[in-house]
Amino acid sequence: MRELIRENIATLKPYSSARNEFTGEAEVYLDANENWQGFVSLAGANRYPDPQAAQLRRKIEEVLGLPFERTVLGSGSDELIDNLIRIFCEPREDSILIMNPTYGAYRVFADINDVAVKSIDLTEEFAIDVEALEQFLAEERDQRSGSGRLKLLFICTPNNPTANAFDLAQIDEICTLFDGIVVVDEAYQDFSDKMSAVSLLDRHPRLVVLRTLSKCWALASARVGIAIASQEIVALIGAVKYPYNLGGPSQALALEALSKADEVRAGLEAIKAERGRLATELQKIGCVKHIYPSDANFLLVRVDDPKAVYDYLASRGIIVRDRSKERHCEGCLRLTVGSIEENNRLLAALKEYTHG
Repeated sequence: MRELIRENIATLKPYSSARNEFTGEAEVYLDANENWQGFVSLAGANRYPDPQAAQLRRKIEEVLGLPFERTVLGSGSDELIDNLIRIFCEPREDSILIMNPTYGAYRVFADINDVAVKSIDLTEEFAIDVEALEQFLAEERDQRSGSGRLKLLFICTPNNPTANAFDLAQIDEICTLFDGIVVVDEAYQDFSDKMSAVSLLDRHPRLVVLRTLSKCWALASARVGIAIASQEIVALIGAVKYPYNLGGPSQALALEALSKADEVRAGLEAIKAERGRLATELQKIGCVKHIYPSDANFLLVRVDDPKAVYDYLASRGIIVRDRSKERHCEGCLRLTVGSIEENNRLLAALKEYTHG
């Protein structure tokens, strides 16, 4: 592991905040230059939050079964993706690998950090081409010189924008093939019946799994991302992240949502049922040419004219995502599974479009 970490990160002395240096309870806090007054309804908003989010991580362990000592939280998974690139990739020397089509933020954060992006394609059926990946990794190893190499491999499963999840056995094989850091982004894992890569952590110390409370837990505005990894990687992210990266309001909202686990899980089953109904009804509409299988809370749908359909829906106050310029996604729109009422409006508008 040590040889994968940037030297300046490996020797970094992280910032020590007031809340790092005192973690107990007191009656008077005069250590963090906070304003003693409060002007909003949220209690404690005038105080800095726990930089380790310990109470929230304990609740995450209780509800989601993710071990406390193996988690670190970020301002959404995006912050954690950025942190991983900064920890392991030397700018203008190292690179990351993505498999197109996939979540666009991996490339953006690599670009921001001046890190090269390598890519291979998924198959036309959006499966991982393990043979092509193995060949790519072997060639990359053979071509390494004194400086610069492939450090991170990102796998989004269930994948965005294609909605399909990859088999755990394939991820296990990839972790064995690659001698760098494998990052498995499971933002949509709750909607899938496939096993989580968290189960592979004990076998693969260079594996990082990302989760979020934005999707199933309905906290997109709170920005709560979770990295699950070895204690060594968790400590590295903890050293690099901003001192108070997850605000008190976000931590409070996450604790509230996690206390309503039964309600959230019932909502999850409702989304999965509605996903099935929406797919069935879409098949009856003339402009729809193909609906791809989904393990997420959205459907990738091929239509006869994506721009025309998109524009028509927008004119009816319905916004979807045009993914037709993504690799192998020609003609495709991405449709989030909304409420029954929202989905019925979508279906009615598509029927109107089809029948003129």
